[in-house]
Amino acid sequence: MVAENFRRIVIGFFAGAVVAFAVATPSVAAEPPNAAVNSTDSILKWINSYRSRPDPESLPAVVQALSAMQAFKDAETCGAYIGFIAGVLSANPSRAESLITKMISIDPAVHWVLVRAVAYSGLPHWRELLSTFADRMPMRHALVDKYLAGELPTLEQINYAPKMPGVMDKMRAALHLTDTNAKKPVTLTPSPELIDVLWGFYLATSTYAPIGRIVKLLPLANDHDSVDNLTTGSAAKFTLASNAVRDLQLLSMLKWAEKHQPENVSPVLKDVIETAETVDTVRMRKESLAAIDELKQKGPDSKRELSGWGQVGQGALSMGCVVAAATGQIELGLPCVLGGAAYSAGVQYVSH
Repeated sequence: MVAENFRRIVIGFFAGAVVAFAVATPSVAAEPPNAAVNSTDSILKWINSYRSRPDPESLPAVVQALSAMQAFKDAETCGAYIGFIAGVLSANPSRAESLITKMISIDPAVHWVLVRAVAYSGLPHWRELLSTFADRMPMRHALVDKYLAGELPTLEQINYAPKMPGVMDKMRAALHLTDTNAKKPVTLTPSPELIDVLWGFYLATSTYAPIGRIVKLLPLANDHDSVDNLTTGSAAKFTLASNAVRDLQLLSMLKWAEKHQPENVSPVLKDVIETAETVDTVRMRKESLAAIDELKQKGPDSKRELSGWGQVGQGALSMGCVVAAATGQIELGLPCVLGGAAYSAGVQYVSH
């Protein structure tokens, strides 16, 4: 019964993503600022159409509205918003300080959103920006200090090939046979929440950089030793294909990128492109769910221990939940947030 309930939860989120990405291409110009802040639905429509008519000066009002609506209360479901803010800052380096000045009036409890967006922006002077605003975000001094010290990763430090510890690794750690004092590199672990961030960045910029990072995650879709990796890779694969069905600019990007990919990426990307061209996302969704379900039932291919699998990883069940809405889900009248309490309840049910 536990397995079946978990499977229904995962199917629900994949099904929601299918609908969400069916209207990914902006078909109308961005709405005026006064219409953009009326509701979460109108904000998401504004974000979705932003690429057709960039309006960075409206970003502060939108962020303030999102803060008032408590859209940032759950760190696991606001990755797309963070990525979008980061993307707007990245595309407007000369306006970045002014935009942050206008956004900093949001609830101090969610200043972490601005800190992370600045760090993820990739601006040459992002550290100077954080230093400039540190005193105006006293509740987030520790977070700012960690980014400035290089103790927290940025989008430049994604670990595209994360290795999960096996039985022998755990035994060596238990017997203290490993050097626990060895300094580990600071990296950003791939996750569905990270994919949300990258899609948000793309919605703000229409550039290849965030898409290229998602493409590099595609080999994880063939990792049958880790539920986390397989789920993240499947999310990368599925969201690329689903968005490319209607976003012809994205499809062109993927076709260009496929010619320059290594052997472990090219076959998966070819499948993404073919799926988008034939509008066969239903098949891809079913295959992804089947692979995750098989790994859960039969265990990893390498026969390593799959302990604590219910702790799939923060955001795994809610993959694409917010970015799904940001790319048009709300136009069909569906809820803009699919994670939060439903996600937590699902994980708790499976874990116990």
